[in-house]
Amino acid sequence: MNDGIRSGGAGKEVFSLWPTPDDFDRSPGAAVPDWVVNRPAPDRLPVSRTEVAMVGALGVMFLGGALALIAGETQAFLWGAGAVILLVGLMLSRRQRRAEAVEAHWRATLFERPGLSLWREDWTAVGEAIRDLKLAGVHDIGAWYAARPDEARALRRRVMVKDVNAFAVRMMGAGSKADLIGPLDRLLPDSDQTFGQWLVAFGRGDAFYRSETHIVRPDGSHLDCLFTAALPTTLDGFRDILVTALDVTDYKRLQTRLVEAQTEAARASRISTVGALTASIAHEVNTPLASILANVQAALRWLRRDAPNLPEAEQALDRAVVDASRTQEVVGRTRDFLSASPPDVQPIDLAETARVAAILIDRELRLHDASVHLDAAEDLPRVLADPVQMQQVLVNLMVNGLQAMTAGPAPRDLNVQVRAVEDRVQIAVTDHGPGVAPHLRAHLFEPFISGRPGGMGMGLAICRNTVEALGGRIWLETRPGPGATFVVSLPAPGSAPDA
Repeated sequence: MNDGIRSGGAGKEVFSLWPTPDDFDRSPGAAVPDWVVNRPAPDRLPVSRTEVAMVGALGVMFLGGALALIAGETQAFLWGAGAVILLVGLMLSRRQRRAEAVEAHWRATLFERPGLSLWREDWTAVGEAIRDLKLAGVHDIGAWYAARPDEARALRRRVMVKDVNAFAVRMMGAGSKADLIGPLDRLLPDSDQTFGQWLVAFGRGDAFYRSETHIVRPDGSHLDCLFTAALPTTLDGFRDILVTALDVTDYKRLQTRLVEAQTEAARASRISTVGALTASIAHEVNTPLASILANVQAALRWLRRDAPNLPEAEQALDRAVVDASRTQEVVGRTRDFLSASPPDVQPIDLAETARVAAILIDRELRLHDASVHLDAAEDLPRVLADPVQMQQVLVNLMVNGLQAMTAGPAPRDLNVQVRAVEDRVQIAVTDHGPGVAPHLRAHLFEPFISGRPGGMGMGLAICRNTVEALGGRIWLETRPGPGATFVVSLPAPGSAPDA
């Protein structure tokens, strides 16, 4: 089944939706996993002492039958042959009973009794599909399926849940195991982001997979779960993958409440700060404004006299100019105070930043019944940027894309591609909505220009300011067909900023 959140840097979250290669043990530099080319090792039931004795007796009987046949004792040979057949039947029956006993013991002790949700799943179709791609020379499994979301969906429908334990039935609120056994696709909403990561993990030959996702219960409610699985080492192993599931719904709910409380506290702090700042500005500006008004009125009186007193009027106007300069200084100091602090510029991985941004919009993905397909090239150069600011830029572009597809039919696919282009790293966010109206394209990044009813028109303007401050560029790319593609280009360290 499927998954979590990973932020860049040394710290890692408890739960991870986007596993990184460092999380897994695999053969270094292996383009083709071992399970693609290795023959499966057949499962063998250990041979018991009784069966060794029976095989010995079988050998003696064969030898006796051969001697009887040579001596012309047909009847003895037939009796011996019958005994051989009976003994073989007894051996096969005994091995079958032993296999069933082993299976029953495993089920009773390891599958049914732990207080943990366990799932047995058949991923054979996935293993065969990835094997065929690898043998055909396709090694970037993530890029392949990100460009073909319908193929990924079709493949997901072929993953089968073979069995679940009783704890899984209770966790899912199901009436019986029969409610959960069948295509895995029934339990995964289209907003699930992690099936593609399973494909990537299989393609890399990872030994272990951990992921977090939301699944659909039989009653239609959603459940947040953390899944773990040991990945197969042979193609035959795809027939029976054991997956563990941990319900983290309450944990996620508490996380959401904590974030909401922190956000509300920050909002209250901002309101208090704005109130104090407004009072301070009003006090500092009102004083010179009152002086300006008084001096201008005095100058008018001196000029309107029957005999205008020009020197007095000139002095009043000079004082008004001085007070106007003071007002200008107050405004300048306020602007400097309100300007953003210098960004925390550091080398960042834009692909990882895009993954984190995709996690941050998980709620919007569920709301719009949409999915993100990330196609990130390997070995991308890092760029100098503030990681939080770049997350905000990508979140803004992704949410805009989701909102553009709201009125369209499902499936709603949002494609994010990260590529190195010469000495730049580019991120392209593509939606499949109606596109941008021609009359808006020339003014799209200007403040207060929005193509969405009720939109403030500040999001793209802020994105442009952020990207340009980093020496980069953002634009709307013209492509055939419906939808819109926004491209962010940032220079790699050592290259010249975009003009």
